[in-house]
Amino acid sequence: MDNHLDHMPVLSRGRHRNPKRGACFMELASYLAGERWSDHPACTHPLLAALARLVNDNTGDESRAKLVGLVPSIIGLASDDLRIDAHIALRCATTALPVAAAERQLALAVSVLAAEEMLARLDGAPSGRLSEASLRAMEEVPHAAEQARRFSRAAKITEKGFRRYAAPNAVQLAVVGIVQACIKDPDALLRRLLEDAIADCEALIRGPKATRPASEVRGSTAPAPGAPAHA
Repeated sequence: MDNHLDHMPVLSRGRHRNPKRGACFMELASYLAGERWSDHPACTHPLLAALARLVNDNTGDESRAKLVGLVPSIIGLASDDLRIDAHIALRCATTALPVAAAERQLALAVSVLAAEEMLARLDGAPSGRLSEASLRAMEEVPHAAEQARRFSRAAKITEKGFRRYAAPNAVQLAVVGIVQACIKDPDALLRRLLEDAIADCEALIRGPKATRPASEVRGSTAPAPGAPAHA
């Protein structure tokens, strides 16, 4: 019996000219969404797509094959609301900060504060507020947290600068920090990060009752939220 899944592109690293050569996570999303073959399809928020590409490229072959089931959930999660960027950045930074090597902690802590500041600004809330998840993450790295607070008091970022630079940098820093962390299974943490970021975006775009972060469904205590294209 013919099975259409037999003809699906196989997930692998990097860009691919066409489905016969394989697909990255977002190329497969473009394929399933009926869009032109691309790793930057219109069906997904650009920063969420960047995270998916980074997770795809930094996950081992065996673990990457298991990401296929997440692809349909990323289709249709598109919005120009800057809160989406801030939540993705915050999710990434708070997930990576407790496990990242010391030399990456300051940059990640600054990313946490930048995302929180942008969310406070967009929500009309007082500057300096921190979510419970951010507080937990920062408490894991007190020295870096204090340095980040001193730095952030002197640095101001525009909404344009946050979207173009700060948020993508937070995503890339987080993925690299997880990949290089001294933890047992970085692939599992990368997958959880992508699952939770997708769930965050779904709740923000489709409504809070649409879903919960995957880590909450599993009963995890993982922190709640907040890249360059393939070469």
